[in-house]
Amino acid sequence: METALQHSNSSTAVLPASGALSRAGHTAAAVALGLLLFLGFLANFLVLVVFARFPALRTPSNLLLVNISTSDMLVCVFGTPLSLAASVRGRLLSGSAGCRWYAFSNALFGMVSLVSLSLLSLERYWVARCSTRPGSSPYRRARLAVAASWFYSLVWTVPPLLGWSSYGPEGAGATCSVQWGERSGWARSYVLCLFVFCLLLPLGLMIFCYGSILVAVRALDTRVAGTGPYSAERREGRVLLLVVAMVTAYLLCWTPYAMVAMLSSFGRAVPPAAVLIPSLLAKSSTVLNPLVYITLNHQFSRCFWYMTGCNTEAPPPAGRHNLPVSENVPPPAACSTTQ
Repeated sequence: METALQHSNSSTAVLPASGALSRAGHTAAAVALGLLLFLGFLANFLVLVVFARFPALRTPSNLLLVNISTSDMLVCVFGTPLSLAASVRGRLLSGSAGCRWYAFSNALFGMVSLVSLSLLSLERYWVARCSTRPGSSPYRRARLAVAASWFYSLVWTVPPLLGWSSYGPEGAGATCSVQWGERSGWARSYVLCLFVFCLLLPLGLMIFCYGSILVAVRALDTRVAGTGPYSAERREGRVLLLVVAMVTAYLLCWTPYAMVAMLSSFGRAVPPAAVLIPSLLAKSSTVLNPLVYITLNHQFSRCFWYMTGCNTEAPPPAGRHNLPVSENVPPPAACSTTQ
């Protein structure tokens, strides 16, 4: 392991100075990062406040949504400020230790979001296809899924700290990440495993689960059509729309970055300016996730507008706060929508 670490450090790709960002480029990056920091922190903070204030929202699926919002908030607190300060000055300010911390924390929190989205699809699949099976508490499953998302992410983000690949500056030198440009077989094996087990595998699980849910929802529509506006399949359809939108937004944010990383590892060196936009798109996922909550989750949006004073309808009564959205019962009168 020690030999591999020395080899990987010596083989780190150094991008040519001609590809460095201009002062105007660093300024534009700083403005974009400042906007993402403000919007991401504010939006995720509001999401967490709404979930804390309205216990009716504490369903098994929403526990995973809270986990995603928490990881996005941590990116805003521990990651984005460092890259913002570096862009303002045009160089890293935190030293090698700070660079490794920035890269590790961003990788960890970003991976928690992706893995949580994958486990959320599994939770929805279980509810839609296996909810009649006894002996399994949905809240216990959700808590285990939250713990599993952090453990799985740690398994894949700690190795660069121990010598399997490494963390260091990327692009124009104002941000840090896995050293995608390392050309050793040891470093490339890590990048390939990361791509397979932390992108393709979660994506495959999402496609399988949501495809199965769509089949189940369509079958229910043909058997129990017209059972009422609050029928189980319509609530499942709303949750499905929410999660698919979140997955789509996440992939739109992270696919360009993943392609740049793979090209750097197995193709040719990517100029720093070409790394900047995919990196900013990746950070924009911290803003898009809470926006999806507000626009597509009807129960959450009703509670959000009530909390902000834009809706005067009373909150749910205390005795009905903990109804899971998958149960075949109407949602609370408040903090829900009428179809």
